[in-house]
Amino acid sequence: MIGNPILLLLVVGPMAAAVIGYLIGRVNKSARDYLADAVTILTFLAMAFFFLTYKEGQEVSLVVPEVCGMGLSFKLDGFRIIFASVTAFMWMMTTIFSKEYLAHARNRNRYYFFLLVTFGATMGVFLSDDLFTTFVFFEIMSLASYVCVIHDEKKETMYAGAVYLAVAVIGGMVTLMGLLMLYHAAGTLQLDALLSVCEEIFPENARWLYIAGGCILFGFGAKAGMYPLHIWLPMAHPVAPAPASALLSGIITKTGIFGVIVISSRIFLHNGYWGMVILMFGVITMMLGGILAVFSLDLKRTLACSSMSQLGFIFVGIGMQGLLGEENALAVRGTMLHMFNHSNLKLVLFMVAGVVVMNLHKLNLNDIRGFGRKKPLLLYTFLMGSLGIGGIPLFNGYVSKTLIHESIVEYIELLKEGHGAATFAFASGAGATALFKVIEWLFIITGAMTVAYMTKLFLVLFVEKNSDPEIQKKYEAKTNYCNKVTAAVLAITATILPILGVLPTMTLDKLADMGQGFMFGVSPHHAVHYFSLVNLKGGLYSIVIGALIYVVIIRGWMMVKMKTGTVVYVNRWPERLDLLELVYYPIVMIILPNVAAFICRCMDFMMDGLILLARKTTHRQLHGGKNPPKGYRVSFWLGGIFNTVTLWLNKTIYKKHPLKRDYVLRFAEKERVFKDANKIIVASVSFSLLMFGIGIIITVLYLFMVR
Repeated sequence: MIGNPILLLLVVGPMAAAVIGYLIGRVNKSARDYLADAVTILTFLAMAFFFLTYKEGQEVSLVVPEVCGMGLSFKLDGFRIIFASVTAFMWMMTTIFSKEYLAHARNRNRYYFFLLVTFGATMGVFLSDDLFTTFVFFEIMSLASYVCVIHDEKKETMYAGAVYLAVAVIGGMVTLMGLLMLYHAAGTLQLDALLSVCEEIFPENARWLYIAGGCILFGFGAKAGMYPLHIWLPMAHPVAPAPASALLSGIITKTGIFGVIVISSRIFLHNGYWGMVILMFGVITMMLGGILAVFSLDLKRTLACSSMSQLGFIFVGIGMQGLLGEENALAVRGTMLHMFNHSNLKLVLFMVAGVVVMNLHKLNLNDIRGFGRKKPLLLYTFLMGSLGIGGIPLFNGYVSKTLIHESIVEYIELLKEGHGAATFAFASGAGATALFKVIEWLFIITGAMTVAYMTKLFLVLFVEKNSDPEIQKKYEAKTNYCNKVTAAVLAITATILPILGVLPTMTLDKLADMGQGFMFGVSPHHAVHYFSLVNLKGGLYSIVIGALIYVVIIRGWMMVKMKTGTVVYVNRWPERLDLLELVYYPIVMIILPNVAAFICRCMDFMMDGLILLARKTTHRQLHGGKNPPKGYRVSFWLGGIFNTVTLWLNKTIYKKHPLKRDYVLRFAEKERVFKDANKIIVASVSFSLLMFGIGIIITVLYLFMVR
């Protein structure tokens, strides 16, 4: 082991605590809870120490040779310190919140075990210094977090968990394939070495690098909720416990973003083609997530779709980095800060959703209407998160969205001057300029949708009244909706958001300076005036358009007055427009099995023909002999016994009608058929699939037995 062992402790420590906590939990549940709290608090304090003592350019590294064959390597620089600190902070807050949230839940021992394992694995991803280490901990994190998703084991939960696991496993296999191709082409997976090697071999190996990059993007993009691999995200969040949802949305998706940033900055740095691909996926993800959130009638599903949309904003920032090339300062800083801001925003919003679920065990907007009335702390917490994610000036989300928006505007200006990597796709710069004008307006409109759906949630919880007056009285009378510890967690996390937004140059800009080197970004040539009229204009457009979307679509179309006089929200989203049911389910469950069955039938028919031909020619059965073919000793001895019994019967009972059977040959024939069938089964695809299925079943049984 070469380097600072504290880095390994930050990763392995929570995993070891998971085992210790599980054993303690079988005897004393409170002690287990306190241990989990202590581990997350100590990890956060360790990261706070690294954060406060960090000096520009400072790096701490560790290499653990020969582990998993290729060894593991870790590094702590500015970017990694920021997101490892965010990870530790979120885990600390959600673990403390989990105690009250899961007070009456079952399988808590299992929950805390996998919560801490996921914690250690997530830290491993952000601290990794090579893509092999990233992949190892990424897969551990994916499998361990699955158990947190399916915690209550209801039917809909298990289905969502199955989708989550399928995306994780398939994405992991495709990523591994990409890493193998990359290693074959570049000869290394070390992050610091990749860029120079890839720049050197790019002209001759561009095709293989693009294929490898696409495979790696598939796996990391799936975890980050990138379209069209986003299907798990709107399903897993509503069914998972609220603390797990906060972690899934706030930080686990960022591990996918981390992987996308690595390949974009270490393999395809300043590559306009690659940047354009990421940008297009980002725009679709951003828009689709916003639309789904506007139409959603489920509190946590709305927040999940919102996460998908905000992750789309981040992908837009990553794409703009490639297009802007060396002029990508705004895109780099906007990407990093929106990652940071979104993590903190979703921590706040999902914990509020957790308080609602903890008290009502309901998520439908019609059922939870009016719950937040006369609850000032809950109102304050949710309002801070809503204003932040809506990009309202003086809140943190506005700063990062402004930077990404300004990077698009900057690129449009470059195109007007005849520069810009995107002109490769068009006959003239005018076409590229028009496209990016459209992208800019889609960015603004998506921000407007964010304002609209967050307004919807806020008014549902804190302004509107429940359609049943008796239920509304109970909601307003319920003052003890959370304990003092949970209240402190809500207040602390919510108060951070406006501080970041009001003092961006003292807070967010400092973070950007600290972490931008990871993406080879540099500080802008001039300071960004966030509250100038030019920058405020984009935010104001989003607010005005968002108000129109809320009034026209949500109030005017999604709310219907019933015969009883009450107004309710109705689902206007077409049920057929479900990518999982429309595309993925038919392909995976119908088309692929039938194609595989057809191929297997053809192979089986050919094999039967070959066996029949062999029986008629080279392996024709010889009759009349008493000695069976070589290798049939069981048939020889067993048949001999039966032949002896038959001979005795023919001399006594069946003397007049003796039996004429040679049991040696009969048993030999049966044994030969059995052996042939066994060879065919062992060599067949069906057997391989059966063994794979048994392995999966054993793994799942093991996961459920660990309680």
